[in-house]
Amino acid sequence: MKGYLHLEDGSVYTGELEHGSSKDINGEIVFFTGMSGYQEVLTDPSYKNQIVVFTYPLIGNYGINISDDESKKPQVKAVVIYECTSQYSHYEAQYSFKEYLEKWNIPIIHHIDTRAVVKKIRNHGSMAATITSKSALSEKPSTIFEDGVFEVVSDKLETYGNGEKHIALVDFGYKKSILTSLLDRGCKVTTVPFKMMDQIGDLKPDGVLLSNGPGDPEQLSNYFNQIKKVVSAYPTLGICLGHQLIALSFGAKTTKLLFGHRGANQPVFDLKTNKVFMTSQNHSYVVIKESLKDTDLSMRFYHINDDSIEGLSHKSLPVLTAQFHPEAHPGPSDSEWIFDEFLELVAVAKGDILYV
Repeated sequence: MKGYLHLEDGSVYTGELEHGSSKDINGEIVFFTGMSGYQEVLTDPSYKNQIVVFTYPLIGNYGINISDDESKKPQVKAVVIYECTSQYSHYEAQYSFKEYLEKWNIPIIHHIDTRAVVKKIRNHGSMAATITSKSALSEKPSTIFEDGVFEVVSDKLETYGNGEKHIALVDFGYKKSILTSLLDRGCKVTTVPFKMMDQIGDLKPDGVLLSNGPGDPEQLSNYFNQIKKVVSAYPTLGICLGHQLIALSFGAKTTKLLFGHRGANQPVFDLKTNKVFMTSQNHSYVVIKESLKDTDLSMRFYHINDDSIEGLSHKSLPVLTAQFHPEAHPGPSDSEWIFDEFLELVAVAKGDILYV
């Protein structure tokens, strides 16, 4: 059936609407620039309540498998694509892109001019959008969105693996591949819902990892004091939202980018090694560089394209943060060594090695 994508600025785009709810779909519209990795994007909790535009013109050509999900179900509200194929070719694939989203009642609007939509977002910024079967709306899409972090977090502690290093993974909507990256490095990992951070001390972990997650980090201001206590007590790695929360907890500030960084080709510079590497990213908010002045945090990484902060270190504590995704699902594996550097900090704290 014919469908329409309405943007907050009044723009309307016409396409074909596949399945999904009979009700209008409202959310924040963002775009992802990777050529592949659509399954990981669909299931990444950081995309909760967002409408995702895929910039690559053909989506679905390698289907959907049962191993690349980053959570138990798709988290996006809807997807906008140019062409969606039902034919796929991959030895692990079990569903087509359309079949998978139809199973979860998530709408697809395709044969949309995605190049025009992305240009609009780049100029106007991320904005509210509505996908509907109606060519005209009585009101523009709303700018108010749900606080997704409270929807994607787990409700109990769970432990995986049996390695010598015990890591508490604080769950703000963590990706499965972050957990897998720690398990592959011989760690025992206990996932801790952020509402249950007061139980971390009972676990006696060797280190703590604050995960990614959706939404504005300021919505978690009630937890800043608790986060600072945890980070001050254990070697810590913060990824994406976790990075932002560490910064806020130590007195820095964040702001929203015009259209965010979402893709598998984002260049980052490491001030420690003076090297550039490519990263996978998915975020709207960044730490304000000037706000670090009165904190004990300093910039470790920055984005080559816009000079925004991509990671921090602490002047005296074993703390490392990354705005990008070192687990790299989807994306290049150039920055997986971040996990190794974090575990070296853990080893130093345990006394297994003398220094990093």
